Amino acid sequence: MSTPAPYTTQLQAGLGLMDETKVLLDIWQPGQTASQLYQAALDSGRFPNVTARRLRNVVAECFAPRYLTNQGIAAQHLKSLATRLNSGDLLQLFLLFTARANPILADFIREVYWDRYASGHTQVSNEDAKVFVQRGIDDGKTSKRWSETTVRRVSAYLTGCCADYGLLEKGTRSSRRMLTFRLSQNVAAYLAYDLHFSGLGDASVINHLDWRLFGLSREEVIEELRRLSLKGFLIFQAGGDVTRISWKHPTMEAVCDVLA
Repeated sequence: MSTPAPYTTQLQAGLGLMDETKVLLDIWQPGQTASQLYQAALDSGRFPNVTARRLRNVVAECFAPRYLTNQGIAAQHLKSLATRLNSGDLLQLFLLFTARANPILADFIREVYWDRYASGHTQVSNEDAKVFVQRGIDDGKTSKRWSETTVRRVSAYLTGCCADYGLLEKGTRSSRRMLTFRLSQNVAAYLAYDLHFSGLGDASVINHLDWRLFGLSREEVIEELRRLSLKGFLIFQAGGDVTRISWKHPTMEAVCDVLA
């Protein structure tokens, strides 16, 4: 079993960055490296109010880890989907890949946001985030201990990122209201197939932690797959403890073609 990636402060380079991500996806061409994308973005003139140093950080520290790993497959998919999906669907996909690239954000959403939601709370505060970060440090999830200033800053990054992705209300307040957030059907279909094509068996797809980013329990994932089956995305069969999924689309590119 692989060792989990350590928590980092990488979110300091940028939180949601929705507008910047959309422009960079438009500029990016398959096969481009992060440095090539940075140069193309700089030459495009589409970031007139961003310094060259800031743009380099956005590309290298935010866009590349989220979307250019694994030969840029995520960027390729999102580039084709950006003109067809609504902004809410795109936001959820951006959240998925940002959480995958930042384990501290993924764990915060799963362990703090959705646990508080399930417990009937209506707000998440920077203090909640701070307790979570400090616990992670104590549990050895960072490569070294962080200073109090770093803990405070990262705590604010976590709640700010959740606000950018529609989980919490926006603003600069230290405690934010939790917003209604539901996994969209298009994103559910994308995620199910993405997990399938990563080599997972049907049971592992159903039990994967990525679903928890959207607050879904195993039983709710099964219901989501039933709905996808009714909509023709796949064929889902369940009997007793046995579940079987027939995947109707042969590639992720084919999946992206039917999402709209």
